[in-house]
Amino acid sequence: MAPTPRLFIVEDDAKLRQLLSSYFKEQDFDVKAFEQGESAIEAILTEQPDVVMLDLMLPDIDGLTICRQIRPQFSGKVLMLTASDDDFDHVAALEIGADDFVTKPIKPRVLLARLRALLRRTDIQPKTAEHASSLAQNTLAYGNLSLNKSRKWCVLADKHVPLSDSEFDLLWLLAESADQVLSRDTLTLAVRGIEYDGLDRTVDNKVVSLRKKLGDNPSLPCRIITVRGKGYLFVPDAWHDSQHNV
Repeated sequence: MAPTPRLFIVEDDAKLRQLLSSYFKEQDFDVKAFEQGESAIEAILTEQPDVVMLDLMLPDIDGLTICRQIRPQFSGKVLMLTASDDDFDHVAALEIGADDFVTKPIKPRVLLARLRALLRRTDIQPKTAEHASSLAQNTLAYGNLSLNKSRKWCVLADKHVPLSDSEFDLLWLLAESADQVLSRDTLTLAVRGIEYDGLDRTVDNKVVSLRKKLGDNPSLPCRIITVRGKGYLFVPDAWHDSQHNV
């Protein structure tokens, strides 16, 4: 017997949320429903359901932002619900990681068919322990900062931050060793593949660039700090502080 698929519904319309919850429970889905987007994000990342049905327009945080936030650490399927006929919304949803979208008004049978199609895609490439481990190894998240190593993708406060490959590699090294001081010797060897000669300013210059791009005050940095005579340290708690966001 196939396992019961786990479905999270994020929808602020109480009547529609109840209708969808009841219908999919009758169709043998394990359903959990959310009215607020913020409360759904933590549950999605913690519980990793098979499918998230996500309304585009929510009162506290929009569906595109939620999708963007969860995607680096969520391996399940995302189906967007939208009342908009605007192609821009549809394209944006797909580009940030949604797997499909359905335009309101909702026809439950059509929605069921779309969900089952998404699950069949998942069955073709089942989520194994190795896949989950690989996903975890390729993503890091601290507060408002999310990093995806395989894509060299950096998101801060829901905005993509363009970084060069070497800048991303340096940031990843620092973030991977959060709360540990990494010496210029270590960083230069990792980023440039050569020994640090005591004069090379490549790492220092890239740290300056990262601070600028990531909203870290260069005169009084708090996210990537300099430890005099030792190197650089990534401060994990500092990324929760929204006043420094770009």
